[in-house]
Amino acid sequence: MQVWLNGAFTDDTAAAVGVFDAAVQHAVGIFETMAARNGRVFRLQQHIQRLVDSAQQLALTERLQIEPLSEAVERSLEHSGLSEARIRLTVTGGDLNTLRAGGSGGANDPTILVVPQPPTPYPEAFFSQGVSAIMAPGRVNPWSPFSGHKTINYWERIHALQQAASVGAGEALWADPSARIVSGSVSNLFIVHDGVLVTPPARGEQTRGEEVPPVLPGITRGAVMEVAKAAGITVERRMPSMEDLLSAEEVFLTNASWHVLPVTSLLLRVRQDDSDDGEEVQLQQRAVGDESVGAMTADLRGSLLAMIDRETS
Repeated sequence: MQVWLNGAFTDDTAAAVGVFDAAVQHAVGIFETMAARNGRVFRLQQHIQRLVDSAQQLALTERLQIEPLSEAVERSLEHSGLSEARIRLTVTGGDLNTLRAGGSGGANDPTILVVPQPPTPYPEAFFSQGVSAIMAPGRVNPWSPFSGHKTINYWERIHALQQAASVGAGEALWADPSARIVSGSVSNLFIVHDGVLVTPPARGEQTRGEEVPPVLPGITRGAVMEVAKAAGITVERRMPSMEDLLSAEEVFLTNASWHVLPVTSLLLRVRQDDSDDGEEVQLQQRAVGDESVGAMTADLRGSLLAMIDRETS
């Protein structure tokens, strides 16, 4: 397999990033994961714009330009020969030696890597029967300027996903310090409550004077809201509480790989204090709705897949 690294194609086994690259030394970087169908990337310009905005807002680099990055992704997809693909675009802070020599983050040459791969295969049961979700053990920091950006510092999220997988859950959900549900580890969250589609507000959607939400403005999330509004569904942006989550009629998650992933049960940690060993934490399964894929979730998934086909055909 060949990848695009700093302007040239090279075999993935030969691609090399310097030991002083900011990603290696300090996990400094941002990324985008995109889906291609029919040989075209779905909403490529939106993905690239989000990445460029993050690079500027986080003072990673000011050298990124939308058109050259878009061309690099398109050329990488064409070079791969894949009609359907999962494409990862990573931009790091580049060689730290440049910084030591008196440069700055805005003037440093970033490392740019594009990796096209076949899409991740998921069992059909994920979408026809849904998955379980569990609450992540930590909390999202709403005051961090990095929250709501797609940085490569993902260890905490990956660790939560590993813990979720160990108990049979498909995703770990994150709350903020006020116990409001913010997102999944690698996904945006939607719940259906009294027939209304509710999703946490994302970075950039706050009104003047409000705190910036620690939620990534997902590209797939935005597309789902578009098809929902076209179908006459009321969409409400607000942070759902734990009570909202537990009483939801439907729950689903969105990202570029899953598109729409139904959640049909929740795994809750419950403390048992009547055991011989004192307090013990056990997992209790709680059904979402009637524990089947809801009608709105199924309709929105079908509408989104149809939109992706139209826009990439």
